Amino acid sequence: MVSEEELEKYRIEGLKVRVVRDADPANDVRGIVVAWDDRHVLIRKPNRNVVKLSREYMYQPASDKRPEFPLE
Repeated sequence: MVSEEELEKYRIEGLKVRVVRDADPANDVRGIVVAWDDRHVLIRKPNRNVVKLSREYMYQPASDKRPEFPLE
């Protein structure tokens, strides 16, 4: 789960993040952190839509290399 400190850093800096939801890169969500609570994070995508995602997903700066997952 992503920490409060990480989310606060991403929000304050306005840093674009990548939310890795599974092994398929097409399912990643990119945008900026808007708000969060105990279980969810609101991400504003470039088209200005807002999505509500679980805090259980992996959050990382969009500029970082995407992690590799083993093929099943």
